[in-house]
Amino acid sequence: MRGDSIVIEALHRKAAAGIAPVVLETLKNNDGRIGVTIAGESGSGKSETAAALAEELAKNGIESIVFQQDDYFVHPPKTNDKTRRADIAWVGPQEVKIALMDEHMAAFLTGAASIEKPLVDYADDAVYSEIMETGNARVAIAEGTYTTLLKNAKHRAFIDRDFRQTRKHREKRNRDASELDAFIDRVLEIEHSIISSHKTRADLIVAEDYSVSTATPTAR
Repeated sequence: MRGDSIVIEALHRKAAAGIAPVVLETLKNNDGRIGVTIAGESGSGKSETAAALAEELAKNGIESIVFQQDDYFVHPPKTNDKTRRADIAWVGPQEVKIALMDEHMAAFLTGAASIEKPLVDYADDAVYSEIMETGNARVAIAEGTYTTLLKNAKHRAFIDRDFRQTRKHREKRNRDASELDAFIDRVLEIEHSIISSHKTRADLIVAEDYSVSTATPTAR
C-alpha cells in the first residue's frame, strides 16, 4: 500500500530467520514456485515479518515478491473506516478481495511473468492498479490478517499475538488518531474472534517472542 510505514525490527528478523529454513527446505525439493502466507492480528508485525522474510530469502539467493492484503480491501482505508462505522457487521473477511488475492497467488505459482494487481493509496483514499513483475521470484509472500484463508499456499505462518499485546506497535504505525479510538477497539475484538480460529490452519506458529515452531494444521 502506498503511504504505509514499515520498520523492520530485530524481532521481525527473528521470526523471518525461523520461517526461512522451512521455506528453503521446501524449495530444495521443488523446482517451481511456492506461496507463503503470514497472518495475524492488527499490529502483530505481519508486514515487517514478510519484508524481513524476503530479505532473509534473498541472502540465500532466493528472490520473492510480496502481496499485501491492504491492497486488496474492497474499499480504500478511509472509506472502509466509514463503512465499518455505518455498519460494524462489515468487519471481517468480506472486507477483503480474498478470492482475487488467491487468484493472483495462483497466477504466480503457474508461472505468470507479471500480475496486474490493486494498489491502495492511503493519502488519496483510492484504489489504483499496478503491474507487478515476478522476474526470477520463486516465492510469493502474502501478508495480512486473513491470508491464512488463501488456498494457494504451501506454508502458512500465524503470528500468535492478540490486539491487546500489539497496541504499542499499532501506535507506531498510526496514520490517523481515529485508528486508535474506542470504535477501533471494538473492530479489533471482532477481528480477534475471527482470526484466532485461523491458527489451526497454520503450519508455522510465531510466538509472542517471535520464536517459530512448526505445527500440524487441523483445518484448511
